[in-house]
Amino acid sequence: MATRVIIVRHGQSSYNAQKRIQGRSDGSVLTEKGKADAQRVGQVLSQLPIDAIYCSPLQRAKSTADIIQASFDNPPPLFPTEDLLEIDLPLWENWVKEDVLAQYPEEYHCWHERPQALKMLRPDGQTEFFPVLSLYEQAQAFWQTLLPQYEGKTVVIVAHNGINRCLIMSAIAAPPSHYHRIQQSNCNINVLNFTGQWGDPVQLESLNQTSHLDIPLPPPRSSQNRLRFLLIRHGETQWNRESRFQGIRDIPLNDNGRGQAQKAADFLKEISINTGISSPMLRPKETAEIILQYHPDVSLDLQEPLTEICHGLWEGKLESEIEADFPGLLEQWKNAPETVQMPEGENLQQVWDRAIACWEERVNYYSQHQEQTIGIVVAHDAINKVILCYLLGLTPANFWNIKQGNGGVSVIDYPQGLDSTPILQAINLTTHLGGVLDKTAAGAL
Repeated sequence: MATRVIIVRHGQSSYNAQKRIQGRSDGSVLTEKGKADAQRVGQVLSQLPIDAIYCSPLQRAKSTADIIQASFDNPPPLFPTEDLLEIDLPLWENWVKEDVLAQYPEEYHCWHERPQALKMLRPDGQTEFFPVLSLYEQAQAFWQTLLPQYEGKTVVIVAHNGINRCLIMSAIAAPPSHYHRIQQSNCNINVLNFTGQWGDPVQLESLNQTSHLDIPLPPPRSSQNRLRFLLIRHGETQWNRESRFQGIRDIPLNDNGRGQAQKAADFLKEISINTGISSPMLRPKETAEIILQYHPDVSLDLQEPLTEICHGLWEGKLESEIEADFPGLLEQWKNAPETVQMPEGENLQQVWDRAIACWEERVNYYSQHQEQTIGIVVAHDAINKVILCYLLGLTPANFWNIKQGNGGVSVIDYPQGLDSTPILQAINLTTHLGGVLDKTAAGAL
């Protein structure tokens, strides 16, 4: 049975409000906003069966966890642990960020451009260490301690920006060099599904949910953000519902899929969308058209390279039929997808190459031709997964580490265009379809 882990960042703290670096300093406390937002998280999570809550002992995280725990009629046990302490930045703690930049320009630049390479001295002035690499190792060790205790159960973790990033990244095997590529908003919600113990496959179900805070999409880190793309999977089809492999079969949306597209449209109605991109296939095209009904001035740019993976002779078949016709190949697809050549179809590397080339070409185009872009990109399960894997520093072997629900929305920012580091603000938001957990069809591709 899978172990579900829900990861929450603490509420807004006094140092967050002052734009100070916190690290392991314990002088920062929750603001009134932070307390109110923690109550909202508690209200949402109290509707789920939670077996335990783990938290950092630093008071901004511990106070958030206390508020969440108090929201339950039958509160789960709460375990503070130093294994969830925030990143250790001893020379910068308590400093305003602008002062750090002025005093340590080279180190601060390294922190943002090559975080894994940042070195810092301990307060003794003698011992040198790598803060991000140390935190990544701390996260790995925590998982190895936690998972054997909660097989088939659900655990909530309440901690900090840095350690949460490393927990998520280490779980799905994203490299420490991509530390700044994922966003963790105050009082957000992330969901990870572990299929077994440490080293077994892990699925990132969602990243950085904020709609429970009345924030539909996490805001850009900078008000001058150049490019934002909303990567969306098409609504449900009947073949999704039946778990039948679709591939390049042009299966339309079913009624539920149209309803999901409409909910996505309502969810994004107030967003100033000025660009629309889609796979030319019926199911994403109709999803995009439903979303763009509220943005009538936006034309749809159909991109052939965003067509779904070609499953060849698997298309139209159920898993039982595929196993009968191609014994063992379906299991190989589930365990080592990068090694599978679809009979008379494609392999993942071919899909990766065409999808990433198209993605970067479109990002570059809009970077050059529009001062600011907020665009939807509507495509398919496999296409969206390879794009997200690429942005996270993963490979085709990590294909199953990312979930894409029908009608799910992911948010990618490029602060200064294609030449800047992309920021994954959110992955697979499905709260507009109902609840914190993704309840869309498990169906085939």
